[in-house]
Amino acid sequence: MKISVAQALVRCLEQEQVDVVFGYPGGAILPVYDALYHSCIKHVLVRHEQGAVHAADGYARATGRVGVCMATSGPGATNLVTGIANAYMDSVPLVIFTGQVPTSQVGTDAFQEVDITGITIPITKHNYLVKNPADLPQVVKNAFHIASTGRPGPVLVDLPKDVAQAEIDYQYPETVNLRGYKPNYKGHPNKINQAAELIRQSKRPVIYAGGGILNSRASAELLELAETISAPVTNTLMGLSSFPGDHPLFLGMLGLHGTRYANLAVTECDLLIALGARFDDRVTSKVAAFAPQASIIHVDIDPAEIGKNVCVHVPIVGDVKLVLQALLPLLEKTDRSPWLARIKELKEQYPLQYSREDGLKPQYIIEELYRQTGGNAVIATDVGQHQMWVAQYYRFKRPNTLISPGGLGTMGFGLPAAVGAQIGLPGEQVILITGDGSFQMNMQELATVREQNLALKIILINNHALGMVRQLQAYYCDGRYMAVDFSFHPDFSTLVKAYGIKGFTLRAEEEVPDVLAAALAEDGPVLVNCLVSPEENVLPMVPIGRGIDETFEE
Repeated sequence: MKISVAQALVRCLEQEQVDVVFGYPGGAILPVYDALYHSCIKHVLVRHEQGAVHAADGYARATGRVGVCMATSGPGATNLVTGIANAYMDSVPLVIFTGQVPTSQVGTDAFQEVDITGITIPITKHNYLVKNPADLPQVVKNAFHIASTGRPGPVLVDLPKDVAQAEIDYQYPETVNLRGYKPNYKGHPNKINQAAELIRQSKRPVIYAGGGILNSRASAELLELAETISAPVTNTLMGLSSFPGDHPLFLGMLGLHGTRYANLAVTECDLLIALGARFDDRVTSKVAAFAPQASIIHVDIDPAEIGKNVCVHVPIVGDVKLVLQALLPLLEKTDRSPWLARIKELKEQYPLQYSREDGLKPQYIIEELYRQTGGNAVIATDVGQHQMWVAQYYRFKRPNTLISPGGLGTMGFGLPAAVGAQIGLPGEQVILITGDGSFQMNMQELATVREQNLALKIILINNHALGMVRQLQAYYCDGRYMAVDFSFHPDFSTLVKAYGIKGFTLRAEEEVPDVLAAALAEDGPVLVNCLVSPEENVLPMVPIGRGIDETFEE
Protein backbone atom coordinates (compact mmCIF):
# COMPACT_ATOMS: atom_id res chain seq x y z
CA MET A 1 0.00 0.00 0.00
CA LYS A 2 1.39 3.36 -1.04
CA ILE A 3 1.37 6.36 1.26
CA SER A 4 2.39 9.97 0.75
CA VAL A 5 5.91 11.08 1.60
CA ALA A 6 4.39 13.38 4.24
CA GLN A 7 2.71 10.38 5.85
CA ALA A 8 5.96 8.45 5.55
CA LEU A 9 7.80 11.27 7.33
CA VAL A 10 5.40 11.09 10.25
CA ARG A 11 5.82 7.32 10.43
CA CYS A 12 9.59 7.78 10.42
CA LEU A 13 9.29 10.14 13.38
CA GLU A 14 7.13 7.62 15.21
CA GLN A 15 9.68 4.88 14.60
CA GLU A 16 12.40 7.19 15.94
CA GLN A 17 10.20 7.44 19.06
CA VAL A 18 9.74 11.18 18.68
CA ASP A 19 7.12 12.25 21.21
CA VAL A 20 6.98 15.99 20.55
CA VAL A 21 7.57 18.33 17.62
CA PHE A 22 7.87 22.11 17.98
CA GLY A 23 6.74 24.07 14.98
CA TYR A 24 4.82 26.67 13.03
CA PRO A 25 2.88 25.69 9.88
CA GLY A 26 2.64 27.26 6.44
CA GLY A 27 1.74 26.44 2.86
CA ALA A 28 4.88 24.59 1.78
CA ILE A 29 4.85 22.24 4.76
CA LEU A 30 1.06 21.83 4.83
CA PRO A 31 1.12 18.15 3.70
CA VAL A 32 3.28 17.25 6.71
CA TYR A 33 0.93 19.01 9.11
CA ASP A 34 -2.02 17.22 7.52
CA ALA A 35 -0.24 13.90 8.13
CA LEU A 36 0.52 14.89 11.75
CA TYR A 37 -3.24 15.25 12.33
CA HIS A 38 -3.53 11.46 12.51
CA SER A 39 -0.41 10.90 14.65
CA CYS A 40 0.04 10.45 18.39
CA ILE A 41 3.05 12.80 18.25
CA LYS A 42 2.42 15.94 20.26
CA HIS A 43 2.81 19.17 18.31
CA VAL A 44 3.62 22.36 20.21
CA LEU A 45 2.56 25.47 18.33
CA VAL A 46 5.02 28.23 19.15
CA ARG A 47 4.49 31.91 18.35
CA HIS A 48 7.64 32.37 16.25
CA GLU A 49 9.80 29.87 14.38
CA GLN A 50 12.84 30.89 16.41
CA GLY A 51 10.84 29.78 19.43
CA ALA A 52 10.43 26.34 17.81
CA VAL A 53 14.13 25.69 17.28
CA HIS A 54 15.13 27.02 20.71
CA ALA A 55 12.41 24.90 22.33
CA ALA A 56 13.68 21.82 20.50
CA ASP A 57 17.18 22.74 21.70
CA GLY A 58 16.06 23.05 25.32
CA TYR A 59 14.19 19.75 25.05
CA ALA A 60 17.29 18.01 23.70
CA ARG A 61 19.63 19.38 26.38
CA ALA A 62 17.23 18.50 29.18
CA THR A 63 16.30 14.99 28.03
CA GLY A 64 19.36 13.82 26.09
CA ARG A 65 17.12 12.97 23.15
CA VAL A 66 17.08 14.47 19.65
CA GLY A 67 14.98 17.64 19.50
CA VAL A 68 12.68 18.02 16.49
CA CYS A 69 11.17 21.15 14.99
CA MET A 70 9.62 22.19 11.70
CA ALA A 71 8.68 25.30 9.78
CA THR A 72 7.51 26.29 6.34
CA SER A 73 9.61 27.66 3.50
CA GLY A 74 11.05 31.14 3.05
CA PRO A 75 10.74 33.31 6.18
CA GLY A 76 9.65 30.30 8.22
CA ALA A 77 12.92 28.58 7.39
CA THR A 78 15.12 31.65 7.78
CA ASN A 79 13.59 32.38 11.19
CA LEU A 80 15.17 29.10 12.32
CA VAL A 81 18.71 30.10 11.37
CA THR A 82 19.83 31.70 14.65
CA GLY A 83 18.59 28.72 16.63
CA ILE A 84 20.29 26.26 14.29
CA ALA A 85 23.58 28.14 14.64
CA ASN A 86 23.16 28.15 18.42
CA ALA A 87 22.66 24.37 18.49
CA TYR A 88 25.62 23.86 16.14
CA MET A 89 27.97 25.88 18.35
CA ASP A 90 26.82 24.03 21.48
CA SER A 91 26.76 20.50 19.96
CA VAL A 92 23.03 19.92 20.47
CA PRO A 93 21.30 17.09 18.53
CA LEU A 94 18.42 18.51 16.48
CA VAL A 95 16.58 17.40 13.35
CA ILE A 96 14.89 20.30 11.59
CA PHE A 97 12.30 19.88 8.82
CA THR A 98 11.51 22.76 6.49
CA GLY A 99 8.96 22.96 3.71
CA GLN A 100 10.14 24.02 0.27
CA VAL A 101 8.45 25.21 -2.91
CA PRO A 102 7.74 22.48 -5.50
CA THR A 103 10.84 21.20 -7.29
CA SER A 104 9.64 22.70 -10.59
CA GLN A 105 9.77 26.14 -8.97
CA VAL A 106 13.11 25.83 -7.19
CA GLY A 107 15.43 28.51 -8.50
CA THR A 108 12.63 30.70 -9.89
CA ASP A 109 12.29 33.06 -6.91
CA ALA A 110 8.86 31.60 -6.27
CA PHE A 111 6.69 32.86 -3.43
CA GLN A 112 8.41 32.05 -0.10
CA GLU A 113 11.33 30.34 -1.80
CA VAL A 114 14.74 30.46 -0.17
CA ASP A 115 17.78 28.19 -0.47
CA ILE A 116 17.72 27.08 3.15
CA THR A 117 20.14 24.19 2.58
CA GLY A 118 22.65 26.62 1.09
CA ILE A 119 22.11 29.11 3.90
CA THR A 120 22.62 26.50 6.63
CA ILE A 121 25.62 24.61 5.25
CA PRO A 122 28.03 26.35 7.68
CA ILE A 123 25.76 25.88 10.70
CA THR A 124 24.54 22.30 10.35
CA LYS A 125 26.34 19.04 10.86
CA HIS A 126 24.70 17.96 7.58
CA ASN A 127 21.64 18.88 5.56
CA TYR A 128 19.46 17.41 2.82
CA LEU A 129 17.24 18.66 0.02
CA VAL A 130 14.95 15.71 -0.77
CA LYS A 131 14.38 15.51 -4.52
CA ASN A 132 13.53 11.83 -4.92
CA PRO A 133 10.43 10.83 -2.91
CA ALA A 134 11.74 7.29 -2.39
CA ASP A 135 14.80 8.69 -0.57
CA LEU A 136 12.81 10.20 2.31
CA PRO A 137 12.87 7.26 4.79
CA GLN A 138 16.63 6.77 4.45
CA VAL A 139 17.22 10.52 4.70
CA VAL A 140 15.30 10.69 7.98
CA LYS A 141 17.13 7.64 9.34
CA ASN A 142 20.46 9.22 8.40
CA ALA A 143 19.46 12.58 9.87
CA PHE A 144 18.70 11.17 13.32
CA HIS A 145 21.87 9.07 13.25
CA ILE A 146 24.11 11.99 12.28
CA ALA A 147 22.50 14.37 14.78
CA SER A 148 22.88 12.05 17.76
CA THR A 149 26.22 10.31 17.16
CA GLY A 150 29.82 11.48 17.29
CA ARG A 151 29.83 15.13 18.21
CA PRO A 152 26.09 15.92 18.26
CA GLY A 153 24.64 18.68 16.15
CA PRO A 154 21.73 19.90 14.05
CA VAL A 155 20.70 18.27 10.76
CA LEU A 156 18.24 19.97 8.41
CA VAL A 157 15.91 18.20 5.95
CA ASP A 158 14.32 20.43 3.30
CA LEU A 159 11.20 18.90 1.72
CA PRO A 160 9.66 20.34 -1.48
CA LYS A 161 5.87 20.35 -1.46
CA ASP A 162 5.46 18.14 -4.52
CA VAL A 163 7.85 15.58 -3.02
CA ALA A 164 5.83 15.61 0.22
CA GLN A 165 2.66 14.91 -1.80
CA ALA A 166 4.16 12.09 -3.89
CA GLU A 167 3.36 8.49 -2.99
CA ILE A 168 5.90 5.79 -2.16
CA ASP A 169 6.02 2.21 -0.91
CA TYR A 170 6.98 2.89 2.71
CA GLN A 171 9.61 0.89 4.53
CA TYR A 172 11.77 2.36 7.27
CA PRO A 173 15.41 1.27 6.93
CA GLU A 174 16.99 -0.61 9.80
CA THR A 175 20.59 0.48 9.19
CA VAL A 176 22.68 3.49 8.27
CA ASN A 177 25.71 3.17 6.03
CA LEU A 178 27.47 6.47 5.57
CA ARG A 179 30.93 5.72 4.20
CA GLY A 180 32.34 9.15 5.01
CA TYR A 181 30.96 9.27 8.53
CA LYS A 182 32.51 6.90 11.06
CA PRO A 183 32.96 8.56 14.47
CA ASN A 184 35.74 7.16 16.59
CA TYR A 185 34.47 6.26 20.05
CA LYS A 186 37.32 4.31 21.63
CA GLY A 187 40.48 6.21 22.38
CA HIS A 188 43.79 4.78 21.20
CA PRO A 189 45.16 2.41 23.91
CA ASN A 190 48.70 3.80 23.64
CA LYS A 191 47.46 7.35 24.13
CA ILE A 192 45.37 6.30 27.12
CA ASN A 193 48.46 4.64 28.63
CA GLN A 194 50.46 7.82 28.03
CA ALA A 195 47.74 9.84 29.75
CA ALA A 196 47.79 7.51 32.75
CA GLU A 197 51.56 7.89 33.03
CA LEU A 198 51.35 11.69 32.89
CA ILE A 199 48.70 11.63 35.61
CA ARG A 200 50.84 9.40 37.83
CA GLN A 201 53.82 11.75 37.44
CA SER A 202 51.82 14.91 38.04
CA LYS A 203 51.93 16.76 41.35
CA ARG A 204 49.44 19.54 40.53
CA PRO A 205 46.76 18.24 38.13
CA VAL A 206 43.56 20.10 37.22
CA ILE A 207 40.63 18.59 35.36
CA TYR A 208 39.06 20.98 32.83
CA ALA A 209 35.62 19.57 31.93
CA GLY A 210 33.33 20.82 29.18
CA GLY A 211 30.00 20.03 27.62
CA GLY A 212 31.30 16.78 26.17
CA ILE A 213 30.99 15.25 29.65
CA LEU A 214 27.25 15.94 29.59
CA ASN A 215 26.79 14.83 25.98
CA SER A 216 28.39 11.46 26.71
CA ARG A 217 26.69 11.09 30.13
CA ALA A 218 30.10 10.77 31.77
CA SER A 219 29.49 12.66 35.03
CA ALA A 220 29.95 9.54 37.18
CA GLU A 221 33.29 8.79 35.52
CA LEU A 222 34.39 12.42 35.95
CA LEU A 223 33.63 12.26 39.67
CA GLU A 224 35.50 8.97 40.02
CA LEU A 225 38.52 10.36 38.19
CA ALA A 226 38.66 13.50 40.34
CA GLU A 227 38.39 11.55 43.61
CA THR A 228 40.85 8.87 42.51
CA ILE A 229 43.65 11.23 41.52
CA SER A 230 42.75 14.01 44.02
CA ALA A 231 42.45 16.62 41.27
CA PRO A 232 40.28 19.72 41.46
CA VAL A 233 37.71 20.18 38.68
CA THR A 234 36.86 23.34 36.81
CA ASN A 235 34.02 23.62 34.31
CA THR A 236 33.39 25.57 31.18
CA LEU A 237 29.98 27.26 31.02
CA MET A 238 28.72 24.35 28.91
CA GLY A 239 30.19 21.85 31.36
CA LEU A 240 28.45 23.24 34.45
CA SER A 241 26.31 20.61 36.21
CA SER A 242 28.64 17.81 35.08
CA PHE A 243 30.36 17.88 38.49
CA PRO A 244 28.59 18.47 41.84
CA GLY A 245 28.73 22.16 42.66
CA ASP A 246 29.06 21.52 46.38
CA HIS A 247 31.95 19.04 46.10
CA PRO A 248 35.21 20.05 47.87
CA LEU A 249 37.17 19.47 44.64
CA PHE A 250 34.96 21.83 42.61
CA LEU A 251 36.60 25.06 41.46
CA GLY A 252 33.62 26.58 39.68
CA MET A 253 33.78 27.97 36.17
CA LEU A 254 37.07 29.18 34.69
CA GLY A 255 37.84 31.85 32.13
CA LEU A 256 36.59 35.36 31.42
CA HIS A 257 34.18 35.52 34.38
CA GLY A 258 35.40 32.41 36.15
CA THR A 259 36.38 32.22 39.79
CA ARG A 260 39.79 33.64 40.43
CA TYR A 261 40.83 30.47 42.24
CA ALA A 262 39.92 28.34 39.21
CA ASN A 263 41.96 30.58 36.93
CA LEU A 264 44.94 30.58 39.29
CA ALA A 265 44.76 26.81 39.74
CA VAL A 266 44.93 26.37 35.96
CA THR A 267 47.83 28.83 35.80
CA GLU A 268 49.77 26.94 38.50
CA CYS A 269 48.95 23.35 37.50
CA ASP A 270 51.55 21.03 35.98
CA LEU A 271 48.95 18.88 34.18
CA LEU A 272 45.68 19.97 32.59
CA ILE A 273 43.26 17.15 31.76
CA ALA A 274 40.81 18.57 29.22
CA LEU A 275 37.69 16.44 28.82
CA GLY A 276 35.09 17.29 26.18
CA ALA A 277 36.13 20.95 26.00
CA ARG A 278 37.42 23.00 23.10
CA PHE A 279 39.72 25.68 24.59
CA ASP A 280 37.55 28.52 23.32
CA ASP A 281 38.50 32.15 23.73
CA ARG A 282 36.14 32.73 26.71
CA VAL A 283 38.24 30.16 28.60
CA THR A 284 41.80 30.76 27.43
CA SER A 285 41.84 34.54 26.83
CA LYS A 286 45.56 35.06 26.00
CA VAL A 287 46.52 31.59 24.75
CA ALA A 288 50.25 32.06 25.36
CA ALA A 289 49.56 32.64 29.07
CA PHE A 290 47.06 29.79 29.47
CA ALA A 291 48.25 26.93 31.72
CA PRO A 292 51.89 27.91 31.04
CA GLN A 293 53.42 25.25 33.31
CA ALA A 294 51.18 22.37 32.26
CA SER A 295 51.36 19.36 30.03
CA ILE A 296 47.96 18.94 28.40
CA ILE A 297 45.86 15.82 27.87
CA HIS A 298 42.94 16.50 25.56
CA VAL A 299 40.05 14.03 25.15
CA ASP A 300 37.43 14.92 22.55
CA ILE A 301 35.26 13.01 20.11
CA ASP A 302 35.83 15.65 17.44
CA PRO A 303 39.39 15.34 16.05
CA ALA A 304 39.11 18.84 14.57
CA GLU A 305 39.10 20.34 18.08
CA ILE A 306 42.35 18.73 19.22
CA GLY A 307 45.30 21.04 18.62
CA LYS A 308 43.06 23.72 17.11
CA ASN A 309 43.65 26.38 19.76
CA VAL A 310 46.40 25.08 22.06
CA CYS A 311 49.33 22.69 21.78
CA VAL A 312 48.36 19.27 23.20
CA HIS A 313 50.85 16.74 24.59
CA VAL A 314 48.56 13.69 24.66
CA PRO A 315 45.68 13.85 22.16
CA ILE A 316 42.92 11.25 22.58
CA VAL A 317 40.11 11.13 20.02
CA GLY A 318 37.10 9.31 21.41
CA ASP A 319 33.94 9.43 23.46
CA VAL A 320 34.92 10.83 26.84
CA LYS A 321 32.87 8.28 28.79
CA LEU A 322 34.51 5.33 27.03
CA VAL A 323 37.96 6.91 27.32
CA LEU A 324 37.53 7.46 31.06
CA GLN A 325 36.24 3.92 31.51
CA ALA A 326 39.46 2.69 29.87
CA LEU A 327 41.67 5.12 31.80
CA LEU A 328 40.34 4.65 35.34
CA PRO A 329 41.55 1.04 35.83
CA LEU A 330 45.09 2.24 35.06
CA LEU A 331 45.05 4.73 37.95
CA GLU A 332 45.45 4.29 41.68
CA LYS A 333 44.13 6.35 44.56
CA THR A 334 46.59 9.20 44.97
CA ASP A 335 47.22 11.54 47.86
CA ARG A 336 47.99 15.07 46.69
CA SER A 337 47.61 16.86 50.00
CA PRO A 338 50.08 19.72 49.25
CA TRP A 339 48.23 20.59 46.03
CA LEU A 340 44.80 20.40 47.66
CA ALA A 341 46.10 22.57 50.49
CA ARG A 342 47.13 25.15 47.90
CA ILE A 343 43.68 24.95 46.29
CA LYS A 344 42.06 25.53 49.70
CA GLU A 345 44.34 28.52 50.23
CA LEU A 346 43.32 30.02 46.86
CA LYS A 347 39.63 29.55 47.65
CA GLU A 348 40.02 31.29 50.99
CA GLN A 349 42.12 34.10 49.54
CA TYR A 350 39.95 34.83 46.49
CA PRO A 351 36.32 33.93 47.24
CA LEU A 352 33.44 35.05 45.07
CA GLN A 353 32.02 38.10 46.80
CA TYR A 354 29.81 41.11 46.28
CA SER A 355 28.58 44.06 48.35
CA ARG A 356 25.18 43.62 50.00
CA GLU A 357 24.78 47.40 50.20
CA ASP A 358 23.00 49.74 47.78
CA GLY A 359 19.81 47.89 47.01
CA LEU A 360 18.68 44.54 45.65
CA LYS A 361 21.58 42.43 44.37
CA PRO A 362 21.15 39.84 41.59
CA GLN A 363 23.84 37.62 43.13
CA TYR A 364 21.81 37.39 46.33
CA ILE A 365 18.65 36.47 44.40
CA ILE A 366 20.47 33.58 42.74
CA GLU A 367 22.08 32.46 46.00
CA GLU A 368 18.66 32.41 47.67
CA LEU A 369 17.15 30.57 44.72
CA TYR A 370 19.90 27.97 45.07
CA ARG A 371 19.19 27.66 48.77
CA GLN A 372 15.47 27.18 48.26
CA THR A 373 15.84 24.66 45.43
CA GLY A 374 18.79 22.81 46.94
CA GLY A 375 20.63 23.07 43.63
CA ASN A 376 18.27 20.51 42.08
CA ALA A 377 16.19 22.68 39.74
CA VAL A 378 16.64 22.74 35.97
CA ILE A 379 17.89 26.26 35.24
CA ALA A 380 17.56 27.89 31.82
CA THR A 381 19.19 31.22 31.01
CA ASP A 382 19.73 33.66 28.22
CA VAL A 383 23.10 35.31 27.65
CA GLY A 384 24.53 38.24 29.59
CA GLN A 385 25.19 39.27 33.16
CA HIS A 386 22.44 37.12 34.65
CA GLN A 387 23.94 34.08 32.90
CA MET A 388 27.34 34.71 34.47
CA TRP A 389 25.83 35.25 37.93
CA VAL A 390 24.04 31.90 37.56
CA ALA A 391 27.33 30.27 36.58
CA GLN A 392 29.05 31.79 39.62
CA TYR A 393 26.43 31.49 42.35
CA TYR A 394 24.13 28.57 41.54
CA ARG A 395 25.78 25.27 42.49
CA PHE A 396 24.32 22.57 40.28
CA LYS A 397 23.89 19.20 41.96
CA ARG A 398 22.74 17.04 39.02
CA PRO A 399 23.93 16.63 35.42
CA ASN A 400 22.15 18.33 32.54
CA THR A 401 20.37 20.85 34.74
CA LEU A 402 21.78 24.01 33.09
CA ILE A 403 20.18 24.99 29.76
CA SER A 404 22.20 27.95 28.52
CA PRO A 405 23.47 29.33 25.19
CA GLY A 406 27.24 29.06 25.06
CA GLY A 407 29.19 29.52 21.85
CA LEU A 408 26.77 31.74 19.95
CA GLY A 409 25.62 33.73 22.99
CA THR A 410 22.02 34.01 21.84
CA MET A 411 19.67 36.51 23.41
CA GLY A 412 16.07 35.29 23.28
CA PHE A 413 17.09 31.66 23.78
CA GLY A 414 16.00 31.30 27.38
CA LEU A 415 12.20 31.41 27.36
CA PRO A 416 11.56 29.01 24.46
CA ALA A 417 14.40 26.73 25.65
CA ALA A 418 12.78 26.60 29.08
CA VAL A 419 9.49 25.70 27.39
CA GLY A 420 11.23 22.79 25.65
CA ALA A 421 12.90 21.67 28.87
CA GLN A 422 9.65 21.78 30.83
CA ILE A 423 7.79 19.81 28.16
CA GLY A 424 10.60 17.27 28.06
CA LEU A 425 10.74 17.01 31.87
CA PRO A 426 7.15 17.56 33.03
CA GLY A 427 7.87 16.40 36.58
CA GLU A 428 10.87 18.67 37.13
CA GLN A 429 11.02 22.20 38.47
CA VAL A 430 12.24 24.32 35.55
CA ILE A 431 13.29 27.92 36.25
CA LEU A 432 14.20 30.53 33.67
CA ILE A 433 16.64 33.19 34.84
CA THR A 434 16.75 35.91 32.22
CA GLY A 435 17.49 39.58 31.64
CA ASP A 436 15.15 42.35 30.56
CA GLY A 437 16.89 42.63 27.18
CA SER A 438 16.87 38.94 26.35
CA PHE A 439 13.35 38.37 27.65
CA GLN A 440 11.86 40.90 25.25
CA MET A 441 13.37 39.16 22.22
CA ASN A 442 11.05 36.15 22.42
CA MET A 443 8.53 37.01 25.11
CA GLN A 444 5.70 36.09 22.75
CA GLU A 445 6.36 32.52 23.87
CA LEU A 446 4.55 33.38 27.11
CA ALA A 447 1.48 32.42 25.10
CA THR A 448 3.00 28.97 24.53
CA VAL A 449 3.73 28.66 28.25
CA ARG A 450 0.09 29.40 29.09
CA GLU A 451 -1.38 27.33 26.27
CA GLN A 452 0.68 24.29 27.31
CA ASN A 453 -0.16 24.82 31.01
CA LEU A 454 3.51 24.75 31.99
CA ALA A 455 4.55 25.38 35.59
CA LEU A 456 7.55 27.40 34.45
CA LYS A 457 9.03 29.93 36.88
CA ILE A 458 10.65 33.05 35.39
CA ILE A 459 13.14 35.14 37.38
CA LEU A 460 13.65 38.37 35.43
CA ILE A 461 16.81 40.27 36.43
CA ASN A 462 15.65 43.72 35.37
CA ASN A 463 18.33 46.41 35.36
CA HIS A 464 16.74 48.55 32.62
CA ALA A 465 19.85 48.01 30.52
CA LEU A 466 21.76 45.72 28.21
CA GLY A 467 23.88 44.94 31.22
CA MET A 468 26.84 43.09 29.75
CA VAL A 469 27.33 45.59 26.93
CA ARG A 470 26.97 48.41 29.45
CA GLN A 471 29.67 46.76 31.58
CA LEU A 472 32.00 46.55 28.57
CA GLN A 473 31.40 50.23 27.85
CA ALA A 474 32.23 51.05 31.46
CA TYR A 475 35.63 49.34 31.20
CA TYR A 476 36.60 49.86 27.56
CA CYS A 477 34.76 53.03 26.50
CA ASP A 478 35.45 55.16 29.60
CA GLY A 479 31.81 55.01 30.66
CA ARG A 480 30.40 56.33 27.38
CA TYR A 481 27.09 54.47 27.48
CA MET A 482 25.66 54.24 23.99
CA ALA A 483 22.39 52.44 23.16
CA VAL A 484 22.43 50.26 26.27
CA ASP A 485 19.99 51.91 28.67
CA PHE A 486 16.26 51.27 28.33
CA SER A 487 14.34 54.45 29.14
CA PHE A 488 11.05 52.57 28.86
CA HIS A 489 9.96 49.11 29.96
CA PRO A 490 6.50 47.66 30.39
CA ASP A 491 5.66 46.59 33.92
CA PHE A 492 6.58 42.95 33.36
CA SER A 493 4.71 41.63 36.39
CA THR A 494 1.55 43.30 35.05
CA LEU A 495 2.25 42.32 31.44
CA VAL A 496 2.33 38.59 32.20
CA LYS A 497 -1.12 38.81 33.75
CA ALA A 498 -2.46 39.45 30.23
CA TYR A 499 -1.20 35.93 29.46
CA GLY A 500 -2.87 34.49 32.53
CA ILE A 501 0.45 34.24 34.36
CA LYS A 502 0.95 35.37 37.95
CA GLY A 503 3.43 38.20 38.45
CA PHE A 504 5.48 39.40 41.43
CA THR A 505 7.80 42.39 41.75
CA LEU A 506 10.94 42.38 43.90
CA ARG A 507 12.38 45.71 45.01
CA ALA A 508 14.26 45.03 48.26
CA GLU A 509 16.54 42.35 49.67
CA GLU A 510 14.31 41.58 52.63
CA GLU A 511 11.49 40.58 50.27
CA VAL A 512 13.54 37.98 48.42
CA PRO A 513 13.07 34.83 50.56
CA ASP A 514 9.31 35.17 50.89
CA VAL A 515 8.63 36.19 47.28
CA LEU A 516 10.79 33.39 45.85
CA ALA A 517 9.15 30.88 48.17
CA ALA A 518 5.69 32.03 47.09
CA ALA A 519 6.66 31.89 43.41
CA LEU A 520 8.13 28.41 43.66
CA ALA A 521 5.07 27.17 45.53
CA GLU A 522 2.68 28.17 42.73
CA ASP A 523 1.27 25.31 40.66
CA GLY A 524 1.25 27.33 37.45
CA PRO A 525 3.64 29.70 35.68
CA VAL A 526 5.01 32.72 37.53
CA LEU A 527 7.21 35.70 36.69
CA VAL A 528 9.23 37.55 39.33
CA ASN A 529 10.33 41.00 38.15
CA CYS A 530 13.53 41.77 40.08
CA LEU A 531 14.43 45.48 39.99
CA VAL A 532 18.21 45.77 40.30
CA SER A 533 20.81 48.45 39.65
CA PRO A 534 22.20 48.86 36.10
CA GLU A 535 25.60 49.59 37.66
CA GLU A 536 26.07 46.09 39.12
CA ASN A 537 28.90 44.34 37.24
CA VAL A 538 29.95 40.72 36.84
CA LEU A 539 33.22 40.23 38.67
CA PRO A 540 35.87 38.94 38.50
CA MET A 541 36.56 39.75 34.87
CA VAL A 542 39.66 39.04 32.78
CA PRO A 543 40.71 42.11 30.73
CA ILE A 544 40.92 41.68 26.96
CA GLY A 545 44.32 40.40 25.89
CA ARG A 546 45.45 39.38 29.37
CA GLY A 547 46.11 35.98 30.90
CA ILE A 548 43.35 34.43 32.98
CA ASP A 549 45.40 34.99 36.15
CA GLU A 550 44.92 38.76 35.68
CA THR A 551 41.47 40.05 36.62
CA PHE A 552 39.42 43.12 37.36
CA GLU A 553 38.07 42.71 40.89
CA GLU A 554 36.04 45.92 41.07
